[in-house]
Amino acid sequence: MDLSSNVLDEALRFDNATTGLCSGRVVLIEDCVETNGAFVLHHLIKRALSPTSSGVVLFVAFAQPFSHYERILRKLSCNLVAHRENGRFFFFDMLKLDYPDEDVGKSDQDRVIDLYGKIQKTLEVIVSPEYNKSCVTIVIDDISLMEVAANGTSNNVIDFLHYCHTLTSELGCSLVILNHEDIYSDMMGPTLILHMEYLADVVIKAEPLVTGLATDVHGQLTVINKGIIDEQRSLRNRVCNFHFNIKENSVEYFYPGSRS
Repeated sequence: MDLSSNVLDEALRFDNATTGLCSGRVVLIEDCVETNGAFVLHHLIKRALSPTSSGVVLFVAFAQPFSHYERILRKLSCNLVAHRENGRFFFFDMLKLDYPDEDVGKSDQDRVIDLYGKIQKTLEVIVSPEYNKSCVTIVIDDISLMEVAANGTSNNVIDFLHYCHTLTSELGCSLVILNHEDIYSDMMGPTLILHMEYLADVVIKAEPLVTGLATDVHGQLTVINKGIIDEQRSLRNRVCNFHFNIKENSVEYFYPGSRS
């Protein structure tokens, strides 16, 4: 793993270079039109599927087909095809949610419940002693498009998030959500965004540089860990801010002023 990725890993409070999100945490990645945050999602998937762990990823894809993620992760030395064949990667293709024949007559709420049911059935197999897998991570890319699939009904999306959130406490699953924060209207946006930020243990914001465009810096990440116990045994938020540079087969993370 690129040593520069340790900056992100340390901000996310990973114990070592191979473990994934095994603590039942909820991670919210927020990006914008100017700065896409999908690379953070790819980083977390690669960690969850590390060869030294028994982690499993359930990927709910509203944004791209399987081939898109497979191509990107392969550049990061992570073979999604092999992991899918080995039962470590489950892909729910929600691009095909466009009201198939068997869904005729179902409401948007019914479709959300059906999706959660599929996830729950998969989890029942994964957490069984016979399957012998652990560290399950549910990934949603991206939740703003789920609202589009639900015909703009944010309440159904919020219900789905709460369904998935119960899995983090009941089964110890982790939940990773990518959200395009600036696509919402002024009226509908705050409710869903505030719900996600409330549920999240970690919020990662991908933003453009305050100083404007730079050739060797593509943006900045702000990582907010909520409810960290400090030396005085009191709860506080731990905030880290650093820059990133996206390369062909990797991403470089570094603190402002740390490079000559």
